[in-house]
Amino acid sequence: MTPSLTRLARVAALGLALALPAATAVGESPAEGGPAPAFHLQDQNGAWHTLDEYRGRWLVLYFYPKDETPGCTTQACELRDNIFAFRKAGATIVGISVDDVASHKEFAAKHSLPFTILADTSKQTARDYGVLVKFMGVMELAQRDTFIVDPAGRILKHWAKVDPKGHSELVLKELATLQAAGAAKKAG
Repeated sequence: MTPSLTRLARVAALGLALALPAATAVGESPAEGGPAPAFHLQDQNGAWHTLDEYRGRWLVLYFYPKDETPGCTTQACELRDNIFAFRKAGATIVGISVDDVASHKEFAAKHSLPFTILADTSKQTARDYGVLVKFMGVMELAQRDTFIVDPAGRILKHWAKVDPKGHSELVLKELATLQAAGAAKKAG
């Protein structure tokens, strides 16, 4: 098989695996209102990032299964297309998958992603967030989940098994609702 056919076969197999209900979770997700689990991971450029560097800011933390798959590309591009709305809301977007730094670098460059994508090659962060799933008893990937983390480091919203189409808009609306509720609480 040529390298491009081999890659195509792997992508097709992954697509089939992602479509099948044969995924089993490896752990439990942290509760809404509780602290977001810490992480220390490299981004698409090899720089290290921790949860603590996002303290004081709203964080949209999204997990996804695999670079360059249709759903993951749709999700990343919709977030990219709404980047100015997220910035206006004072939110930072960070993506995480179990792919490596090189894969993330290629994915981010190809789709002009203006946000950080972290490589969780040990799968520990996906496990800590309860999004690591085993497909067909073999392949471990991050499930497509999104978390909104407030400036104090608490998870205020968690979406499990996200539909990538239109999810960016849903996150923006929820972010506005959470920010308004927080402002009303401070004023009251």
